[in-house]
Amino acid sequence: MRRASVWIAALFALSLLSATGGLAADAVPTEMDPVKAARAVKLAEKLRCLVCQNQTIADSNAELANDLRGQIREQIAAGRSDDEILSYMVARYGDFVLYQPPFKASTVLLWLGPALLVLIGGFLLLRNVRRRQHAEAMPLSDDERARAQRLLDEDATSARP
Repeated sequence: MRRASVWIAALFALSLLSATGGLAADAVPTEMDPVKAARAVKLAEKLRCLVCQNQTIADSNAELANDLRGQIREQIAAGRSDDEILSYMVARYGDFVLYQPPFKASTVLLWLGPALLVLIGGFLLLRNVRRRQHAEAMPLSDDERARAQRLLDEDATSARP
């Protein structure tokens, strides 16, 4: 009796495996289709990893980048075009998800921010250099020299035990 139940369970398992194997052969996953895989990679190279921010999701190993690549594969499998997939990602995550966001009012800081920081830094550096040069070029007046001497003398007497 026990042997019969083992045989029945084995036959049942074999029948399930053969039925699911036939279904899996019908659908070709994106990874197996070289055209769809190349398309997924091309789209992944256009999207920024929101965790790393300096890498595309194609280059990133972050968990979010992996999820976004999965979403791309799902969208491709659903038959959506590249523009539809990119629009979906922008609608969901904003223009920042694009590795090269469009130049518009909401992204002007992304495009001009680095140049603006360099200009401000250059201006501050130039201003400080000019101040130092101006301060070194001006000699002390007699009053300033006397005040400095008094301060030095007071400091020297207060430093003695």
